[in-house]
Amino acid sequence: MENELKFKLEQLHQRVDALKDDINTEEATKNAFVMPFIQILGYDIFNPTEVVPEFICDIGTKKGEKVDYVIKKDGNPILIIECKHWKEKADAHNSQLHRYYHVSKSRFGVLTNGHVYNFYSDLERPNIMDEKPFFTLDLSNLKDSSLKILENFTKNGYNLESILDSAEALKYIKAIKSEFEKELRDPSDDIVRLLVNRFFDKPLTANRLTTFKEYTKKAFSNYINDSINFRLKNALSINESIPSKEDENIKSIDVNAESAKFITTEEEVEGSQIVKAILREIIPAKRIAFRDTQSYFGILLDDNNRKPICRLHFNSSNKYIELFNNGKDNGERKLLSSIDDIYNYKSELLSTVQIYE
Repeated sequence: MENELKFKLEQLHQRVDALKDDINTEEATKNAFVMPFIQILGYDIFNPTEVVPEFICDIGTKKGEKVDYVIKKDGNPILIIECKHWKEKADAHNSQLHRYYHVSKSRFGVLTNGHVYNFYSDLERPNIMDEKPFFTLDLSNLKDSSLKILENFTKNGYNLESILDSAEALKYIKAIKSEFEKELRDPSDDIVRLLVNRFFDKPLTANRLTTFKEYTKKAFSNYINDSINFRLKNALSINESIPSKEDENIKSIDVNAESAKFITTEEEVEGSQIVKAILREIIPAKRIAFRDTQSYFGILLDDNNRKPICRLHFNSSNKYIELFNNGKDNGERKLLSSIDDIYNYKSELLSTVQIYE
């Protein structure tokens, strides 16, 4: 189910990218992008007892207020959806959804611009929609964890208890993560004082605080980069020695830089290990080299640029493996619905090595 859901959402993302420049109104956004999304969740957009467009939500003295869509299950509203033009931010108009939520009797509301979907609930006060979403789905950045959450909103997988059980955790983990990322980029005075006071027993003057703030920023950067390098060494069986600047097999990381231009992701590591496991049937592991670039993660024979085995293109929502078994300099890209699909190209990978041999 999860792979099927991911495949359909990736197709929808391609559709959004291809059509958005021709979508000039909010109504067109709903028809071209949002209705297909509702269909992907398994609901019948042509059944007015299941998907109700322009649902009337009378609010106090205001009569005839309408929400774009209400999704019902067993006759009860389970999800209200308010749509905006694809050029607008999906969090720019939550006050309107907030009013609808209060009278809809649904536990969940969605605000969307057709490519970002923000899911809201009433975790803080009953029947009053929270100011911030507990879950955000971005079609351009589909994550397996997000797909598992979204499955609970599908027609066949809808599970109110499961969503509510995880909604609070999702909301506050997201908030903590956001604050943590802010501290990594620019440590606050509070976090600097908290850390420094544990080992520095002198008064923190304004000048010292500024100095320790820079130290803290570099310490965070060093720790993250050290962790990345350690994991790469373990995952890719890299030589223990520190690489020189000329060593192109592993990119060096400047610990004093504001941020690295690119980093090797867990998915790239996992994908490279699958390729390595396949190739070890015919060649020793030491002949398999890895090179990461901003555009792709390359796998070479004998660390030779003229002997590319394959390239992993994992830097977008769609993942591809680029194969070179045709004997040409330009490879052929194959779409991967999951990293495990690399196993489907075992014969091509082995054939490529045999061509070079």
